Amino acid sequence: MAQESGEVALGWKAADFELEGVDGKHHRLADLRGPKGLVVMFICNHCPYVKAVVDRLVADLRVLKDEGIGAVAIMSNDTDAYPADSFDKMKEFAAAHDFGFPYVIDRTQAVARSYGAACTPEFFGFDAALQLRYHGRLDEGRTEPPPPGAKRELLEAMQRIAATGQGPLTQIPSIGCSIKWK
Repeated sequence: MAQESGEVALGWKAADFELEGVDGKHHRLADLRGPKGLVVMFICNHCPYVKAVVDRLVADLRVLKDEGIGAVAIMSNDTDAYPADSFDKMKEFAAAHDFGFPYVIDRTQAVARSYGAACTPEFFGFDAALQLRYHGRLDEGRTEPPPPGAKRELLEAMQRIAATGQGPLTQIPSIGCSIKWK
């Protein structure tokens, strides 16, 4: 069942975390941000919404990385109830889609709760000072590609944030699978 990302007030400071990545390293928020900002996203391996956007997402995050914006993907689902989201499966998913950013596991779900995350995929865009400036979707595609000429909403929002420190006035919530809480 599809779930929309919840209402989140803009301007709050990103909550710190240290999580284990599929690369065998532990990643801290402060080490992940780029000089111009950071995208924190909640995804998982089995969600059809994530599967539908993952290749566009990886491409857009490569562009943003080159422009000084960091990224991290967090998987917060209950892996006992959803073994397709296990840590080993996360490694496979990241390799299959050539992630150029850390993919980390939130085993306690504390990070998802601190961010108010509700669904996968869900995107939080922070400025250089790690204040939230964007909480929206990747683009208007859901389980199908977006129509030709559709805006690249996350990409354009983060480029605006990097240039001006402000997010777009219009931000459309993300829609995806609910986070699978323990």
